[in-house]
Amino acid sequence: MRQDNSDGHSVINMSNFMSATRFNAITEVEGYWEAIRAGRLVPRRSDIDPRGIERALEFAFILERVAPGIARMRVAGSHLSDIMGMEVRGMPLSAFVTPTGRNDMSEVLEQVFDSPARATLDLMSPSAIGKPAIDAKLVLLPMKSDLGDISRALGCFATHGEIGRAPRRFDIVGHTVTPLLGDFMPSTRPGTPDSSTKSETGERRRNQRPFPAIPQKRPEVTPGTSRLRPGPRPYLSVVDTSGDD
Repeated sequence: MRQDNSDGHSVINMSNFMSATRFNAITEVEGYWEAIRAGRLVPRRSDIDPRGIERALEFAFILERVAPGIARMRVAGSHLSDIMGMEVRGMPLSAFVTPTGRNDMSEVLEQVFDSPARATLDLMSPSAIGKPAIDAKLVLLPMKSDLGDISRALGCFATHGEIGRAPRRFDIVGHTVTPLLGDFMPSTRPGTPDSSTKSETGERRRNQRPFPAIPQKRPEVTPGTSRLRPGPRPYLSVVDTSGDD
């Protein structure tokens, strides 16, 4: 928004612009995940190349599912260590959340790995002595391990504001979970049978037994001749009575 100050010069308010771009690391990681996904349900952990998210590396991390509702950091950027004030590799993701939000975090993780689904969480850390209030955004994007199971996730944790005295823990303000299977449901047009109707029709066809073939009597041929023996006498015959008066 442009404003005019007392000396007549224009002043541009950049607060809206900063609000829109402060989480650009989230956008970059999401775009990279979509690119390596390449139309599949989820990408593989081995598809990750750190050079693809070079500008967002300090905010990125990789999770490993170790139990229902629990995932630990396998790889983490330096920004996550700054938030906690220590090395975070090997720590559970729930360590970043206050105790009141850990059940919600556990449920979100289960949906990310089981559905599978992508999740976005809005977070907030209240102010305290030496700790100014900061807000954050967290994204979780599922991946397959080298064994083929969906037990890895690419994530990004971006904050806005000064971290202050660490460690900082966050309340979950809101979250969005989007299942990925909806991208692969077969589309149907009005007036055409859906996939369930087609499968039921195919099943009925497979279970139907064909009608038994009616045996055809082959004409008999007398050995040494090429003449065919007359077959059985027909039930009906035509009699010419034109000569009888």
